Amino acid sequence: MSLEENVRQVKENIAAAAREAGRDPSEITLVAATKVQTDDTIRAAIAAGITVCGENRVQEMTAHLEANAYAGSALHFIGHLQTNKVNKVVGRVDLIESVGSEHLLNAIDKEAAKLGLVQDILLEVNVGGEESKSGIAPDQVEALARKAVELPHVRLRGLMSIPPVAGPEGNRRFFHEMYQLFVDIRRKIADNESEINCLSMGMSGDYPDAVREGATLVRVGTALFGARPPMHPKAE
Repeated sequence: MSLEENVRQVKENIAAAAREAGRDPSEITLVAATKVQTDDTIRAAIAAGITVCGENRVQEMTAHLEANAYAGSALHFIGHLQTNKVNKVVGRVDLIESVGSEHLLNAIDKEAAKLGLVQDILLEVNVGGEESKSGIAPDQVEALARKAVELPHVRLRGLMSIPPVAGPEGNRRFFHEMYQLFVDIRRKIADNESEINCLSMGMSGDYPDAVREGATLVRVGTALFGARPPMHPKAE
């Protein structure tokens, strides 16, 4: 299938899963995970109807920005962000989805203050408790969320998670847990509730289930672009 057909098929799958769950398909945004894609492929995806690109690696993102590859699309940073690269991301993306520590949160706020702007963020939750993954534990979310809403140069928009790799429907319980956590945080931080409206979860292998369980953003790469080509080991 062509890239255009893949984009159409993924959007149709999202819409079908949303309707199955009694949701309005317009509530869900498809984020194209553009890791290791070329400038031309990113431009083709946007031409095919992608409205949000998600980048994992600072070096690739910077190169694509210099080439103006994301023109016509919003841009999210969805990968692990080191504090020493915060200055390359803050103010250059619409949303940082992967804020998984207080240290990183403070670094983003400090950099945004230098630039005189407010950076939208999501808190990354390690819902499966995996040692190999970054993010905060579910029981730490409320404290970090309250910290985030106190900082003047970040705006908390919601939560993000990458559950453990599982078989068919194996992640639904994690998606359900994330949705309950999302609802709970919105309730507890009621004065900021209207801004906390993003729940990013689900990737190529499980995004329909994520939609059924309440995702508002799904990050899809392989289902759009096919298997990723080899990545240079030194790229960051």
